[in-house]
Amino acid sequence: MTAPASQAARPVLDTVENAKATPDEVQPFGELGLKQDEYQRIRDILGRRPTAAELAMYSVMWSEHCSYKSSKVHLRKFGERVTEEMKQNLLVGIGENAGVVDIGDGWAVTFKVESHNHPSFVEPYQGAATGVGGIVRDIISMGARPAAVMDQLRFGDVNHPDTARVVHGVVSGVGGYGNSLGLPNVGGELVFDSSYQGNPLVNALCLGVLRHEDIHLANATGQGNKVVLFGARTGGDGIGGASILASETFEDGVPAKRPSVQVGDPFMEKVLIECCLELFGAKVVEGIQDLGAAGISCATSELASNGDGGMHVDLDDVLLRDPTLNAGEILMSESQERMMAVVRPDKLDEFLAITSKWDVETAVIGEVNASGRLTIDHHGQRIVDVDPKTVAHEGPVYDRPYARPAWQDQLNAHGNVAAGLARPESGEELRETALRLLGSPNLASKAWVTNQYDRFVQGNTALAQPDDGGVVRVDETTGLGVALATDANGRYGKLDPRTGAALALAEAYRNVATVGAEPLAVTDCLNFGSPEHPDSMWQLVEAIEGLADACQTLGVPVTGGNVSLYNGTGEPGQIDSAIHPTPVVGVLGVLDDVRTALPSGWRTEGLSVMLLGTTRDELDGSAWADVVHGHLGGLPPQVDLEAERALAALLVAARKDELEVAAHDLSEGGLAQAVLEASLRFGVGARIALEGVTGRDKVDPFVALFSESTARVLVAVTQDHEGDLIHLADEYGVPALRLGVTGGGSVEIEGQFEIPLDEARDTHEGTLPKIFG
Repeated sequence: MTAPASQAARPVLDTVENAKATPDEVQPFGELGLKQDEYQRIRDILGRRPTAAELAMYSVMWSEHCSYKSSKVHLRKFGERVTEEMKQNLLVGIGENAGVVDIGDGWAVTFKVESHNHPSFVEPYQGAATGVGGIVRDIISMGARPAAVMDQLRFGDVNHPDTARVVHGVVSGVGGYGNSLGLPNVGGELVFDSSYQGNPLVNALCLGVLRHEDIHLANATGQGNKVVLFGARTGGDGIGGASILASETFEDGVPAKRPSVQVGDPFMEKVLIECCLELFGAKVVEGIQDLGAAGISCATSELASNGDGGMHVDLDDVLLRDPTLNAGEILMSESQERMMAVVRPDKLDEFLAITSKWDVETAVIGEVNASGRLTIDHHGQRIVDVDPKTVAHEGPVYDRPYARPAWQDQLNAHGNVAAGLARPESGEELRETALRLLGSPNLASKAWVTNQYDRFVQGNTALAQPDDGGVVRVDETTGLGVALATDANGRYGKLDPRTGAALALAEAYRNVATVGAEPLAVTDCLNFGSPEHPDSMWQLVEAIEGLADACQTLGVPVTGGNVSLYNGTGEPGQIDSAIHPTPVVGVLGVLDDVRTALPSGWRTEGLSVMLLGTTRDELDGSAWADVVHGHLGGLPPQVDLEAERALAALLVAARKDELEVAAHDLSEGGLAQAVLEASLRFGVGARIALEGVTGRDKVDPFVALFSESTARVLVAVTQDHEGDLIHLADEYGVPALRLGVTGGGSVEIEGQFEIPLDEARDTHEGTLPKIFG
């Protein structure tokens, strides 16, 4: 065991006894993010004023980021609407570090998405890097080996002078940390919009793989068991980092709102992964908890609260990088690459031997007891004596007021607002529009970003961006694997947050089915404005309702996730006071053999191109309205979850029957974007006729090409399977229509226009490099 760091001259401590003797001492609770009534509640719980260390603990654990105090009453709807059928594949649900899903043959996967938004604005590289590191440690703590990551990124206007700083830093941070860990980055999102200018969104997802018997839950049980802190030393970086930084707006302006961003070391984390997996494999730990937001405050209070007794900790035994840290700073520090374990005394020597083998610094800092209290000493004096449940799980819960914004009706304008915008009519105008969308920042190729990520390390990646979903092999023998897709459309969320959330789920669900996987489970990251503003709170409540209902209809449970609030810098009550409501939804699906997964483009000529689903005149909030007119208004596309469910079932069945060769969902940019992307994927063009769509669905060529109606997928089949697919589609009640054939070096829309693939590729791939270098 490594000896503790030497300590500096000992300061005068604020002990429990001192707190009792000085009830009127003024404390800086406001600077730590606590309201007056919350501070009074802490005094009521303790029957005295808190010590400085206790105040630090309560402040970080009662922060919005850690306690979900504004969203908790609404998040319960996810659990309330889970049916027994939805639980069929669910091994661990909401409430643990990450959900766990049974995928068959004794295999399970765990996955979760979380935010690191505000730290990534303050210091983009480290903010993004430590966001990846934190979600990976959540997966480790469940007993799983991390297998893949994804990132969901949203930045401000591409032309704003500060956007490049954030983009370069975040992309480098995501790639630098994930690549160093040896984890493939199999997909995600990249969106630019002025609403995210002062609040970029950096959401990160990690997938882990484990056997059923290897699942571990984090709690401190067993009187006499040791509490062990291992990994990196505790430093001054990230004092109160995400826990406070993500729980207030930047507008508050006080220094406490901009604490140091955490600093990551991916190579330390890589060692920690292997060390933890060996500890689990040797069965020498009762449970492991990662140290993320709120650091030691979180790990000790949550472990003790989840256990059946109490815990005592001695801060003198915590290994420090900075010996000048006071007790509150040690408790609040969010230094990275640290884990906390509960170990039986008879297993301690074996535990220490394993951490020593991996050269991981380790210290026994406490012990589980039967007191029902969490007590902490520093320099031999008691500085914390609390009921851990009041810190970790019984913080304030607010049912905050919310109301439909005064500006919402005007934004929606009671109808098809896009119908009043000038539309292209001639073939040349349609061609120009298709190319303009293809080269727009949000629809352009993301290769400039994804080429900085290792997508195929470990050799288990079957599909990755630019395909619709990431596909990862789990079992080398059978080919069993999983698919992952994440989606959100903040423009839809702004027009109607309830429908926008359902549409995010529908698109991710569809993308998983498009590669041929059966959707099983959901994780989400809900990014919204200040919960203290009724407008933003209404958006959050509506989104949760929409997502909970949609999950129930589609039969996929939410297994866990994250809420990120206070994403706003504008004047309260205004239409532009916060980011677009952005509920990022990740869907996980299972494939019996990843070798049969379908790419998003066609490789050969002579395939029949089929359209599944119905096209309507739905262009409000569309990419066309944004790119061509700079317009946002009206109502988002209809969400038809029964149609989505039927379409997904058809796609899975067709993949199993080996009918499909390729598939690509229709979403932003509509049919034109999908055909161009599918052709560019492997450099094989297509000839498409619109008469079938315009005649059947009663739309004109413009709507047929650019509508963003949902529950639609483009598929390619060999011509001898065309009839089989149409027959199967009829069985599932999915409209199917032959559009054309693959082949040639261009995309031709018969009677309208033709775009050579070389021109399309230059347009699609050149945008982001030209902007960002």
